[in-house]
Amino acid sequence: MTALMIQGTGSNVGKSMLVAGLCRAAVIRGLSVAPFKPQNMSNNAAVTVDGGEIGRAQALQAMASGLEPHTDMNPVLLKPETDVGSQVVVQGKRLTTVKAREYSALKPSLMAPVLDSFNRLQARHDLVLVEGAGSPAEVNLRPGDIANMGFARAADCPVVLAGDIDRGGVIAQIVGTQAVIDPNDADVIRGFLINRFRGDPSLFDDGYALIEQHTGWRGFGVVPWFGDAWKLPAEDALDIATPVRAGGLHIVCLKLSRIANFDDLDPLAQEPGVRLTMLHAGQPLPADTDVVIIPGSKSTRGDLQFIKDQGWDEDVRAHVRRGGHVLGICGGFQMLGRVVDDPDGIEGPAGHTPGIGLLDVDTVMSDDKRLTTVDAVHVPSGQGFQGYEIHIGRSDGPDRARPFAQVAGEDEGAISADGRVAGSYLHGMFRDDGFRRAWLGGFGISGGTASYSDTVATTLDALADHLEAHLDIDALLACAR
Repeated sequence: MTALMIQGTGSNVGKSMLVAGLCRAAVIRGLSVAPFKPQNMSNNAAVTVDGGEIGRAQALQAMASGLEPHTDMNPVLLKPETDVGSQVVVQGKRLTTVKAREYSALKPSLMAPVLDSFNRLQARHDLVLVEGAGSPAEVNLRPGDIANMGFARAADCPVVLAGDIDRGGVIAQIVGTQAVIDPNDADVIRGFLINRFRGDPSLFDDGYALIEQHTGWRGFGVVPWFGDAWKLPAEDALDIATPVRAGGLHIVCLKLSRIANFDDLDPLAQEPGVRLTMLHAGQPLPADTDVVIIPGSKSTRGDLQFIKDQGWDEDVRAHVRRGGHVLGICGGFQMLGRVVDDPDGIEGPAGHTPGIGLLDVDTVMSDDKRLTTVDAVHVPSGQGFQGYEIHIGRSDGPDRARPFAQVAGEDEGAISADGRVAGSYLHGMFRDDGFRRAWLGGFGISGGTASYSDTVATTLDALADHLEAHLDIDALLACAR
């Protein structure tokens, strides 16, 4: 019953990927290992085997560990709904929605469920690999902290600090972290590692030695850039990467301001016959677009206004008039209707917002959140697939008479009378190889033969090999306590 925590010198330094690779390396060593992140902030969530939700990164780490995702792996999940407020999910269930200042007051009360989940994982596994959030150098957030040193100290969990050399200033990142944190927190750190080095790592030998000299911490290695990282689900929308291709079916996804569960698109990005474009704010819809996908959102009405602010609503309607196709997933499905009504202010101020108007359905938000995995059948193709629901609100109207899918004998989603516009609440559909090929076949595209889950598994193996080649993993795991 041991644990080790990977903290970072900042956000997005590769902590999630490092923990996933270390989980896989531990499994290969014959250990029973589980991932854990005390507090995560992400709108990219996964439904768990116990009927809750956790951050998508912990679901990937669970896969790397050979486990089903469980709410204990991420007991506190913050899902931003506005620039100043987030939904707080505790052990898989929505607790409340708070503003940032209010969360500071709430945070200390969450240490108990965090330690409760951590202790359960420790009791069931040989090793728990913990991922921090943000950086311990954010000392203004240290009071009541449950994400970094506050947790590490409370759980008596040793820490290894990861710095990202690709963004520059890695010496200052690590030495500066030691300089600003409390000395008692610094005593918890067992060493450091350097992530995302491009080129010859030996060129950094002097810098590496300098860090050791200034901090007194030992180094565990320099990890070169892992080129296949794009094949693994990204948790941060800033990390969405798509291969550059010429030709093929051009699918354009609107990159919403509160985009959620955008890993729905990952399997499409890996299809050789598909060119996937993430459309950023201020960019017009490309003229050669074949299919527009409007993804999930943590703030449906807010992102509906965001779409209108970009002029994308007019672009999408013109795209359909030219014979193009549109698929809305979850929040995207709601936006495609006539109106989104939130009478009780579930997602923000109460009110209603006119939709894009391409589906004859209306949506009413409610406090009843649906979290479940499903077996479904795609009605147009007859292809079965597995997916999951994670949403609030119900949509109804005449276009529901033409369902997108059947779930347990019930109609799900909607399709327009001309068949060009479809909406569904089901996430994860494209991860099902059979469905993905059937859906692409509807556009005359022959899907590839690769299995998406096999690709992810193979990439995790390659990531573990990559870390084994460049880190002293035996020494690193020996720090676990």
